[in-house]
Amino acid sequence: MKTVNSVVHVDPEILSGTPCFAGTRVPIQTIMDYLRAGDRLADFLDDFPTVQREQVEAVLDVAGEAVTLYARSA
Repeated sequence: MKTVNSVVHVDPEILSGTPCFAGTRVPIQTIMDYLRAGDRLADFLDDFPTVQREQVEAVLDVAGEAVTLYARSA
C-alpha cells in the first residue's frame, strides 16, 4: 500500500502549492468534490486518467484515518 507521501505532492510552483496527486496537476480536493456531488470513483478516474486508482484509495484511507482520530479525541 502506498503512503500519503508517495501519492500527494505539494509544490509552490504547481497550483500555488495546492496538494495534488503526485505526478499530476490534479488537486486532491477534486476527488472530494466528485464524491460529495455523488459521482462515482470510476467517473473521476475516467475524467482524470493521470490519477491512478491506487493513489485515490491511499488518499481516502488517510482521510478516513484522520476522521477516526478526530472522533476519538473529541
